[in-house]
Amino acid sequence: MTDLSQVLPDFPVAQYARLLPTIEKNRLTVTDLLTLELTEIGKRTQLPLLDVKRLCNAILAALHADLGVGAAGNDDENGKGKRKQNQNESQPEKHASIGRTSLRQTGTELLARPWHTISTLDASVDTALAGGVPTGYITEITGESGAGKTQFLLTLLLSVQLPPPHGLGRPALYISTEAALSTKRLSQILAQNPFFRTLDADTPKPSLDRVISTVTPDLESQDHILTYQVPVEVSRRNIGLIVLDSVAANYRAEFERGSGGSNMAARSAELVRLGHLLRELARKHDLAVVVANQVADRFTSSSNPFASSITPAIKNSGNTRPPDSVSYRNLGPISQESPLASRSRNVNIHPISTNDAEPTSSMADIVVRSSMPEPSPEDATPAVPAALALDHQQRWFTGWGDDPYHHYHETLKTPSLGLVWTTQIAARIALFRRPAYGRKVVVDDEDNRNQAGTTSSENTTTYDDEYDVNENVGPYIKSWRRWMKIVFAPHVPGTGPGLEGAIEFEVVAGGLKGVERKKKGNKRGKV
Repeated sequence: MTDLSQVLPDFPVAQYARLLPTIEKNRLTVTDLLTLELTEIGKRTQLPLLDVKRLCNAILAALHADLGVGAAGNDDENGKGKRKQNQNESQPEKHASIGRTSLRQTGTELLARPWHTISTLDASVDTALAGGVPTGYITEITGESGAGKTQFLLTLLLSVQLPPPHGLGRPALYISTEAALSTKRLSQILAQNPFFRTLDADTPKPSLDRVISTVTPDLESQDHILTYQVPVEVSRRNIGLIVLDSVAANYRAEFERGSGGSNMAARSAELVRLGHLLRELARKHDLAVVVANQVADRFTSSSNPFASSITPAIKNSGNTRPPDSVSYRNLGPISQESPLASRSRNVNIHPISTNDAEPTSSMADIVVRSSMPEPSPEDATPAVPAALALDHQQRWFTGWGDDPYHHYHETLKTPSLGLVWTTQIAARIALFRRPAYGRKVVVDDEDNRNQAGTTSSENTTTYDDEYDVNENVGPYIKSWRRWMKIVFAPHVPGTGPGLEGAIEFEVVAGGLKGVERKKKGNKRGKV
């Protein structure tokens, strides 16, 4: 049974050592044992039905104990209920830890549970996150290159070592898929952050020795480390934070989009398994899992009205031309980065005059390729509403495209790994950066040099007033402004559309620093 150790890590496999090899050879999963008929399992495995029945009952009882829903029932046939009770009583220690994290809890018990967070060491950022990054969940930090994802993660590696309420007093585990841990930058944050300078002498200071790091250059090594080595290290060292930087690198290299739908299906299965593994670690050990994710450009066909044109193929006996009485057109932009959106394209039928221009020969060669059979024209289904299209829905869970006033002139991004990975995480934090422009004035006039008393051939001055502009003024990128936006989270409401409610921060020598900007009195006050 390939997934028994993952579903029930504490299951007593030694009692059923004679059955499990045969069941694993026939590729029977836990779901198969609980749903298939007993006779069907016996035919496939050639095992005694009584032994198979005992195994199925033991798995069912262990699942009930894991979920905290009690016994399976009061079936007294052949004393099965008594056997289940005796089996559960014989192993109280193995299921004691599972019962403490039972899913069957009242509202009062959930509110009474201690709430642990890891601080970012900045008051404004912590306020937006309701204290910091929570434990027991998977939190994703996404953004383009240079937005500050790595700086965010490095700060958490140090703050998790602080005692509550700023940390957990536990070490951290850093797993990198691209580059090794930057210990030089980590030492700089530890030395320059003002919070560490204010610590009492009795408070233990974070150390680089309590940050365990490893590199997984490919998906095979990443899978082996996360499945076998990470759980052992978490239990042995009492890890409080697992950082995966980044989650998309190895999957992008292993699974290519152009290789077909089967490859994407395999990638989706791997992402679901990764999400299950990380959630189990976070829940069982009450630790925080933070992953960094890359982004990709989101292209729409709104800029090119011909990019999304579509002409369904019509079956005509002896005639490959579409009828002269109908024409087909596509409505609404469809994203090239959204494979699901291509199945919800709106196709409307509009009658046109028969004396219109004759269709060209290339129109007969346009064929729509779809995974579903093409309906006949008379059985055409109604157009799918635009509200159900993925392009319309993804603005609320990707972090880009929800601002009706800015997304027309900004480059839209989409977090990597698509909708499947989005369903595996509990919180998504998007980081943005935009250039702050200044003005450079080049004074190269003989009279100006004589008045200033300078002898140099050129005098360069920079300033920020964009209204005093002449032909010698040129813009330049003065600095970068960065914002943090909460897209969705279980413990704090998301921010508004665009950058409304987002927290502006800077990357300084000591890590992250919130920015409080005062509004200017002129019309350039709003950014």
